[in-house]
Amino acid sequence: MRRSSGARAARLGMLVLPSLIVLAAVGATAWVAISAQERSIRASTADRVHEVAASLAVLPEVRRTLESSVDSGDEDDLADADDLAAATEELQPLADIVGQAAGVYYVVITDDEGVRITHPDAAERGVRVSTTNETVLAGEEFLGTETGPSGRSLRAKVPVYGDGERIVGMVAVGVLESSLAERRDEALGDILPWIIGALVVGTLASSAVGAAIERRFRRLDEEAAEHEHLRRITSALREQSHEFSTRLHVIHGMVSHGDADDALAYIDGIVPVLTSQHPATAGSSVTSAAIEAVQTELTVLGARLELEMDRDIEIDEGVLLVFANLCRNAGEAGAHRVRCTLAERGRTLVGSVEDDGPGIDPADVERVFARGYSSKSDHAGGGRGIGLDLVRRTVMARGGVIEVGRSGLGGARFDFEMEATR
Repeated sequence: MRRSSGARAARLGMLVLPSLIVLAAVGATAWVAISAQERSIRASTADRVHEVAASLAVLPEVRRTLESSVDSGDEDDLADADDLAAATEELQPLADIVGQAAGVYYVVITDDEGVRITHPDAAERGVRVSTTNETVLAGEEFLGTETGPSGRSLRAKVPVYGDGERIVGMVAVGVLESSLAERRDEALGDILPWIIGALVVGTLASSAVGAAIERRFRRLDEEAAEHEHLRRITSALREQSHEFSTRLHVIHGMVSHGDADDALAYIDGIVPVLTSQHPATAGSSVTSAAIEAVQTELTVLGARLELEMDRDIEIDEGVLLVFANLCRNAGEAGAHRVRCTLAERGRTLVGSVEDDGPGIDPADVERVFARGYSSKSDHAGGGRGIGLDLVRRTVMARGGVIEVGRSGLGGARFDFEMEATR
């Protein structure tokens, strides 16, 4: 059951796997495309704001105006909007035109203390910028993201040099992060149809692969069912081979004693159907032939049969099958002495088969009657682990029990009880 559940889980996994691969591949591709698009937008925007800021910083009009505003205030007394009104009047139109043309949110020009001369919001003009500017006013350019009065933005700051390489102000150009997010969403909208198309195509392809795998699974199921059918047929034929071998020994014994009529009667009794409802009808000759058949087989295997049996007990087909298989197993296991006892108590047959062989490992007692189990190698390829299974089923079919233990002879001992057929 556990193996079957595992097989079903593996089969389901193989069917779902193509779809999962498609989803993973399309998802990874979409993530890479969106990430690359976002990086491209950010990189191009950064280049643009820096280029605009750098261009304005070297513009003669900007440098000249800032030079004229240097003395409008100092660190102790910052200039205000009124002090910078003339500079604002000259530079604000330029800042507006450049900002609109470049597609940036703001263009801010400050004096040498960082006080805004231009800004899209008039209220911010004449106010010192709140973000870090010391390094820029010291001569270093800045490119990065900061948060100002207008919100978080990607900005570039470039110092403006006057005559004599003196820094007279700076130019700051920025684009709001919200604007970048909008551009990213637009880009996502452009590639979304391609993502959906890839997903549809991939799903169709994975469905085709899944259908092919399912067809293959069905063929394997059919082959497995056919194999199981052949296995059952083979098993049945092996059982019949065991039973047929025993019957041949019985027939051989009767014929060798000249009991041809009894042999024919025995054959007539077993040909229609082999069940306990059709016992052998040849009387004592069948019993004699059955004993001789078992003894002959043990002699071939190098063992000697010792028999203790009550008088007037007829050995029917079921009893013969039990004795023959137990004795054969003992002989094949290497026993030299095999002792069989059989007594009748009312309508119950009580018997035992014991030997002086190697016995049965205690660890194997629980599975010794399991079909297919055998301690002997199958050199002939005819199948092992059948005889004891037949013995168990024959005894149980007659309402009996069979047990295995240690024999006084040193080997294995099988004790059984089963209903007599009279």
